[in-house]
Amino acid sequence: MELIRDQSIIAGYLTDASNTKGHAEALIRPRNAEEVAEIVTQCQQSALPLTITAFRTSTTGGPVPAGGWLMSTEHLNRILGPDHVEGGIILGEHQNTLEQESLHFPPDPTSRHECSIGASIACNASGARSFRYGPTRPWIRGLEVVLPTGEICTITRDTPLPDQWPAPSWSPPPVKHAAGYHPTHNLLDLMIGQEGTLGVITKARLRLTQRPLGRLSMIIFFRNLDATLEFVAAARQHATRPSGNLDDENQLLQTSDLDGLNPSAIEFFDHNALGMVRARVPGVPDAAHSALFIEIEHDGEPPIESWWEALMEHDALLDDIIVAEDDAGRAKLQAVRHAIPAGINEQVVQNGMPKISTDFSVPNSALPAMMEAYEKVPLTHITFGHIGDNHLHVNMLPTTPEELTQAKGIYRDLAHQAISLGGTVSAEHGIGKIKKELLADLVGKDVLTQFQDLKTKADPNWVLGRGTLLAGPV
Repeated sequence: MELIRDQSIIAGYLTDASNTKGHAEALIRPRNAEEVAEIVTQCQQSALPLTITAFRTSTTGGPVPAGGWLMSTEHLNRILGPDHVEGGIILGEHQNTLEQESLHFPPDPTSRHECSIGASIACNASGARSFRYGPTRPWIRGLEVVLPTGEICTITRDTPLPDQWPAPSWSPPPVKHAAGYHPTHNLLDLMIGQEGTLGVITKARLRLTQRPLGRLSMIIFFRNLDATLEFVAAARQHATRPSGNLDDENQLLQTSDLDGLNPSAIEFFDHNALGMVRARVPGVPDAAHSALFIEIEHDGEPPIESWWEALMEHDALLDDIIVAEDDAGRAKLQAVRHAIPAGINEQVVQNGMPKISTDFSVPNSALPAMMEAYEKVPLTHITFGHIGDNHLHVNMLPTTPEELTQAKGIYRDLAHQAISLGGTVSAEHGIGKIKKELLADLVGKDVLTQFQDLKTKADPNWVLGRGTLLAGPV
């Protein structure tokens, strides 16, 4: 196992999708859990910070080191069986393999074709289909992890916390949520979403289901925001969604009962997003103010009639719907979806300023109020995302240092509004290094002290992920 100190090699590992920059004294790329344990033990004995990274798709700075050593899991990439994989494999590649075998692993973060499965578990990642299937958590049966002491453990939901580890005790907001340590007495659920601060995930046992026989995708345009939100409410009301009960196998794996309005994903694009699409892709109607991307799983017969009747009732632009039933339709649909992030990235480069993007979710009843706040953002911005879960990304695009400062202030104000409405400051991206103050605002001082106490008991020298999720011991 090579300890790499060549800074020209290390330089390729020192940032992530948030554009946070870091530094490290050395890089290690272990090939098995025993090598991971050796590294962790050495760092614990020397009180040397150790940051875990994979493919650096994080948007929060979590895998960016602030000194010490950096461990990449990229060589932990063996597939041991359809439901048994090492943590460094690419999530989307394994999902594609499963699909060929008529199997399905539902979590679908946007970065699934670039991120590792271990990192997606460590962040409890989700995505568009979390509307139906929830985040990663219910789809993990077991893990092999290396604890901060260097101990290698194989764990399930029957594995209790180590005796000296205090169990987190708090009530997360009842929304799509990925912030802080999960309140649990079992080690598996604590390891899911801990952002590399309490353990290194080396293997995973996955919960699989059967691949749906068919998927129909549509982009639907609406004349105004009110009609869009009313249709979202109607589609949500008729959706079949697993309960998330980890002990109820049948309910978790339910993908039938697909009658009527039953989407697996509902995504939103505002009028500014559609403006970017118009500049790159023909066919977006001039009358469109906003749009929805809908994915529908079916048993071979897509329920088009039910959808058409509902769309007529909600004043959708029926003649302009893009339906992906064949390769041509899918190509056009993908062109529309790709035009938005591509346009944002071009604007960021042109402005010479980073974008400031939100990751908040709120209860169903609070969506109109949150949408109103998003609409009032005074800076150039583009809003899109997982509206089925009331989870939208407002991408502010400042053009000057002064606007960047203003955008950061608006971000904090929107975060506090989400909290006041019963929501969360992180629906899917986690806390990382750049949202620690917002975590404190969300959970309060007493819960934050609980988290710090747990971290100290589990990792006496705060070796793993130092600076991620928590600022430091009290």
